[in-house]
Amino acid sequence: MNLRKHLHLFLQAVCAWAAFWLAGLPSYYQQYSPVGQAVGAILLSVAISLAAIFVLQRGRVETRLSRAFWISTYYTIPFAVLDALYCGVYLGHGPSFLYKYWYLSVFYVTPWLTFIPTALLLRKEVVRPGTQPARLRKDA
Repeated sequence: MNLRKHLHLFLQAVCAWAAFWLAGLPSYYQQYSPVGQAVGAILLSVAISLAAIFVLQRGRVETRLSRAFWISTYYTIPFAVLDALYCGVYLGHGPSFLYKYWYLSVFYVTPWLTFIPTALLLRKEVVRPGTQPARLRKDA
């Protein structure tokens, strides 16, 4: 990936964080019950899994794993830093924000557990020697 693509992905992630922050107002999702937070986290995890398949299938096979790595990086590190600044520093929770805002903290790990394995699984669809997947064959 070139510098422009890195910058684009970083800005995209920061905008996504800002959208989640705005959607969580007034109390950054603390106004919901733990069950509501869990249901929201599960639904978001399903959406992320589907997005991983969609985004990674669109790219070239040779770059899927690299793209999965960079997407995981940009959708975890900036989120963790911005949440640490907002929840840990601004709201004054310090490191305990990781526990208090567990429904956010789980997403510092889940992109790594979603995008990398998805890229590896998608790679297997074209690895069979002597065959081409239907989407690459001229007769399909």
